[in-house]
Amino acid sequence: MITISLCMIVKNEADVLARCLESVQGIADEIVIVDTGSTDHTKRIASSFTERIFDFEWIDDFAAARNFAFSKATQQYVLWLDADDVFEPVDREKFIQLKSTLDPDTDSVMMHYHLGVNAKGEVTSSLRRNRLVKRERGFRWEKPVHELLMVSGKIVYSDIAVTHKKERVHTDRNLRIYRKRAEKGEQFDARDLYYFANEWKDNGYFAEAVGYYDRFLATKQGWSEDCIAACLKMADCYGRLNDRKKQWQSLIRSLIHGSPRAEMCCRTGAFFMQDNRLDQAIFWYTAATRLGNPDGIAGMIEHEAWTWLPHLQLCVCYDRLGNIAKAREHNDIAYSYVPEHPSVQLNKAYFDKLASRESSIKGESS
Repeated sequence: MITISLCMIVKNEADVLARCLESVQGIADEIVIVDTGSTDHTKRIASSFTERIFDFEWIDDFAAARNFAFSKATQQYVLWLDADDVFEPVDREKFIQLKSTLDPDTDSVMMHYHLGVNAKGEVTSSLRRNRLVKRERGFRWEKPVHELLMVSGKIVYSDIAVTHKKERVHTDRNLRIYRKRAEKGEQFDARDLYYFANEWKDNGYFAEAVGYYDRFLATKQGWSEDCIAACLKMADCYGRLNDRKKQWQSLIRSLIHGSPRAEMCCRTGAFFMQDNRLDQAIFWYTAATRLGNPDGIAGMIEHEAWTWLPHLQLCVCYDRLGNIAKAREHNDIAYSYVPEHPSVQLNKAYFDKLASRESSIKGESS
């Protein structure tokens, strides 16, 4: 059986750290906590799980902090988590099984990262991350912000998931770091341009965001998944800027970088619905329903676009066109995915009322 060091960087995580560390029981043989300047009880909580607690002066560089944490690991493999991540019980059991069966020639294990989960525990957005790496390979983190663990060799794709349970509200911390780097005249590579654009967008600076997405795409050096995402995010930004022409161009631009994704199809369907061009909207929402599942996609996945959302929107489109049978058919499919969704329930009540009325009319006529 392999041995594992859990390596984490933390700051003021007293509200969530214990939850994270309790979820790795049976997984981690060693816990390494690197504190970057907590002023709450984070270190006290960490001390109840491990003695291996180190301080690291924060220098606006996540990669540097993570590399320092990795340098303190002593076990065969290194696992990394953020304080607001957890292994749900089912994934913890899967990990324990993996630990006992993993081929020691494995260099990295890639796992799902569940970024969004609804009230029922269903995943709404996810991607994949290299989560467990062989220590002797000396893999390093790169990039001060949105750091990337550079791996190579034999990579195993696991169905184990880490679940992100974000408690804090979004801040402009990362945007401030990027802007500081830009003000110093730093030249950004394609990946930095993409994530800088994301920070502009997430903080509501949509005009600045599209400028950086354009610069990213112009490099022609970005990962295909990031290129597709950049086009769709540009479309979202242009929608907020009320520039319909460029919104449409950005949606179509995504097709240069890969086959249509359900996220693109649903956005395009919504674009046409806004103009009440229902036949075109139906075409794109229907396309979303025919793409199968997104299992082979390593980038960000919006699971609603691959499941219930296009059916819900097709219900609306067909209802507006007076095709009640098709509208109800698609609402029934949406209901099979999300029976408690308010819109689905309202639609169901509406169709039940129509059916009851029709039955009553038939009864009177007979």
